Amino acid sequence: MNRPEKRNALDSELTRALHDALRAADADDAVGAVVLTGAGPGFCAGADLAEFKDLQDPASAEDRAELTMQLHLIFSRMRTPVVTAINGAAMGGGAGLAIAGDLAVMAEGAKLGYPEVKHGIVAAIVMANLVRQVGRKAAFELLALGEPIDAHRALQLGLVNFVLPAKSLLEESSKLAEKLAAVSRPAMAETKRLFYEVADLGLEVALVRGRETNRRMRNFDKLGGKK
Repeated sequence: MNRPEKRNALDSELTRALHDALRAADADDAVGAVVLTGAGPGFCAGADLAEFKDLQDPASAEDRAELTMQLHLIFSRMRTPVVTAINGAAMGGGAGLAIAGDLAVMAEGAKLGYPEVKHGIVAAIVMANLVRQVGRKAAFELLALGEPIDAHRALQLGLVNFVLPAKSLLEESSKLAEKLAAVSRPAMAETKRLFYEVADLGLEVALVRGRETNRRMRNFDKLGGKK
């Protein structure tokens, strides 16, 4: 995200560009993994509140909400794995993007939070992913108090995978992405698809879905697919 003068705040232009870039990367067989980070000292400040003030008519506000929803949804629909390199403050919608990736690496000095309630609004769209990744008490704390947490608390809560010094964040995130890219493309695509499907299913139904994938991948190998 390259809008450092606004701490990479998400206006419609950046939101659409990011969505389209992720979709294009996923469609490109030469791309084995994606690393998402922010230009400058911050990861993403969330929604551009200045733009929201200009969204006076309901249709424009609805279009903007739909665009935001599609951006946060695309990560789970991509075949290609995404690593988020959280180089600085990730707030509101930016926090939602930070944890939307398949793996997340956070700089030691970075902060993550959902301050919407302090502005009299609700962290509505990003709430869905948050409550799926942490316990209910922790999720409600973040949403209702609006206080940011540091990298080590984020790691403790399971919101990120690794905490690293800022100077090595991108290098280590790229190495992690290279490991993901080295995995068989069909295997990675099926892993992602099944992972996000079973996360919200009951155990028995999830096991059935796993059995179906197991059969499909075994047949893929028998037909000469690459492991």
